[in-house]
This record gives sequence, C-alpha cells and structure tokens, in this order.
Amino acid sequence: MLLVTNGRLITRDAAQPYFEDGAVAIDGTAIAAVGEAAALKARYPDAEVVDAKGGVIMPGLINAHTHIYSGLARGLAIAGNNPTNFLEVLEGTWWNIDRHLTLDGTRASAYATVLDCIRDGVTTIFDHHASFAEIPGSLFAIKDVCKELGIRACLCYEVSERDGEEKCRESIAENAEFARWAAKEKDPMIAAMFGGHALFTISDKTFEEMVKANDGLTGFHIHVAEGMNDVYDSLRNYGCRPINRLLYNGLLGDKTVLGHCIHVSPAEMDIIKETGTMVVNNPESNMGNAVGCAPVLQMMRKGILVGMGTDAYTHDMLESLKVFLTIQRHNAALPNVAWCEGTRMLFENNAAIAAKYFPQPVGVLKEGAAADVIVMDYKPFTPFSDENIDGHMLFGMMGKNCRTTIINGKVLYKDREFVGIDEELINAWTMEQSKQLWGALNHRVY
Repeated sequence: MLLVTNGRLITRDAAQPYFEDGAVAIDGTAIAAVGEAAALKARYPDAEVVDAKGGVIMPGLINAHTHIYSGLARGLAIAGNNPTNFLEVLEGTWWNIDRHLTLDGTRASAYATVLDCIRDGVTTIFDHHASFAEIPGSLFAIKDVCKELGIRACLCYEVSERDGEEKCRESIAENAEFARWAAKEKDPMIAAMFGGHALFTISDKTFEEMVKANDGLTGFHIHVAEGMNDVYDSLRNYGCRPINRLLYNGLLGDKTVLGHCIHVSPAEMDIIKETGTMVVNNPESNMGNAVGCAPVLQMMRKGILVGMGTDAYTHDMLESLKVFLTIQRHNAALPNVAWCEGTRMLFENNAAIAAKYFPQPVGVLKEGAAADVIVMDYKPFTPFSDENIDGHMLFGMMGKNCRTTIINGKVLYKDREFVGIDEELINAWTMEQSKQLWGALNHRVY
C-alpha cells in the first residue's frame, strides 16, 4: 500500500475535484481511496508514504499522439536539408530518419522518449511509429521498452506506400501481428491500433488491405489533412475529400483516431461526428511545420471528441496546452476563446480516448482508477483552489515541474530521480545508437 500525501490534490473527478490537504491511497495497480490526508493516514497507518512535500498531486498526463521514431532527432542537422514546405519537411527530415532506423535505433528512440515522458509526468502515450529501414518486430521492440520502463502505451505502425510495395506489405503485417498479440495477451498496460500515414501516401487498394488485415481487431490511427497534400491528392485522384475516402474505405468509427485534421471542411466534420470518430490536435507541431491551425473550436461545437497530442514536438503536455490556447486565439483574433476547450481536451477528452483502449480509467484519481499519479513542484503565490486550478496549470506549470511519477502503482520517478531504472546506462547506449543514426544520415562519423 502506498499513500501519496502532503500536498494539494487535484482529482479531475467531478464528484470531488479538489482537496486542499489531500492524499491518494494506492493498493497494487489501482487507487483504493482519495480524500483528506488526515483521514487516509488514519485509515492506512502502515502504508508506505510518498511525500508530495507541499506540491500538487494530480493524475498522470496522457499524450494522445506522438512519434517515438523521432526520439534521436534532438540537435540533429542533416546536410543539405533546408525544407521550405511541409512535404520537404517529411522527405528531408522524418522519412529520411525512419529509412535509417534499425531495430536498435527504434529501441533507443523508445528509451529516450519514455524517459522524457516519465520526467514530464506523462503516464500514457499513443504512439504512431515508422522505421522503414527495419519494420518487422519494431512494435514488439517498442513494447518491450515500454514494459521495461513501466509506461502505459498504445502502439501502431505507419502504413505507407512511399517506400514501395514490399515495405507497405511489411508495415501492414507488423500492425496486424501486433494487434493479434495485444488481443490475445490483454495486457492492461499495452494496447494496439492499426496505423496509417497521410492519405496521399496510401491508395484505396492499400486501405482495403489494411481493413482486411485488421479484421475488426482494433481502431485505426491515421494522419489526415495535416497538409494540403492530402486534400489535393484525394480530390485529383479519387474525386472526393480525405474524410470521404476514409468513410468509403471503412476506416472511420468510434475507435479510430484521426491525427491533425487541419484542412477538413464542415461537411467532413459532420461525417467525423456521425461516425463517432475521434480527432487529436497537435498544436505546437502544426505551428512548427507551418501547416495551419486546426478548426478545433468548430469541431468541438459539432460534438466531436478532440484530444491533445504533441506529434513528438515536445513530451510536455502542459506546454502543448499553452500553445493550443495561443494559436487558437491568434487564429480567431479573439482573446477570450479556447480556454475551456483546451483544458477539456487534455484533462477530459484524452482520458475518454484512453478509455477506448485501456481497461482501467486513466487521467482521473478516484477509487478503482489506474494508479497513475504525479506530483508537481508548485508553490503558488496567488490563491489556489478548485475554482482556478486550470489557470494555474496554464500560466504556472510545465512538465519540468514534475518531481514524482507513479504509473500502475509503481514509483518510477521520485524526487527527480529514477527508481529502478539505470538512466546513465540507458543514456550511454542510446548515445551510441544516435551516433550511428546521425552518421548514416550525414555520411560521417560522430
């Protein structure tokens, strides 16, 4: 039994959202109780205490769309790569990296990503992987790292025809094999989706093969209308818009996640809504790639479940929350929009998306929910209560405030030190893999 105590407690449970001096009792992998610290200390006198040291106790954060394969790109410059549009960003940077990513490179990317997530208080990730240098076994390699380090993860592989028919077949097979494994194992920490890259890299024939290989096992996780390439390709070659293509090919539904959806029309939004399909916005990545501002406010007004991801631009979900607010206000030229939508996406909708794939509730601290708890170093100098929690989140906190991370009832990061994880050993091995990848990309030795 663990007792996380001595801090302000944010539960994200409408029934009891806040305790000024709160505590969370953890029994195994689940939360046994939340409440006033004094009451829970009296109820569980023999529990091992995790001291929040006056900080903020809150649910672990969820990243609904990221890319482990970019994990070794920090600080990387590729000679001759100076992209001037989104397609050049893909071809010169990301597709170039994944074409050189071996299984060891994939493992190293997973280690780097997961360690950063744990440090930033992210306890659940939805990953969309690509490693066209070595596809078979890549999702299983990521799974093994996630299991070793202890993070909750939903994985898929990025099907694409961009590197030819054989690689496309391998990517379909990797998705299908991993989805079958997940369906058989029923591991509460690891789930599967069936991934697809941008529609302009996938033909209707490949969509048909994806649906057949999936055989109803899981939902799809696909990049949609991130750039105008998708829209032009669908109109020119298929006579319809991207969402219509997905509808006609049977990929939409209440377990499917569409990443980005920047250039979707109101009619396409209606299709997304009527099929119960989910959308994940990645605001910081969209700004960085100069692809536009997603019409999230309009989608949410239509009742679409829109979550928040990072597209691996960062692993800090609170950073993404801040960027979402500013890009939406800048786009609308209104300083009074996007506050409620942003916090709902991160703290409610991401939990609703996760509920489609994991058996225990996540993103909330209440009895029976998954024991994913984080402690943030945050000493407010203005009043702090259940009435202004989100204001403190938006303007006072970042992922780097995280001092302790507990996932599935296991303390993985305590007082800014990893527990049971040899960070130095992992970093040394990851550095060697980074040097090999960078050398291959630039034809030099690092």
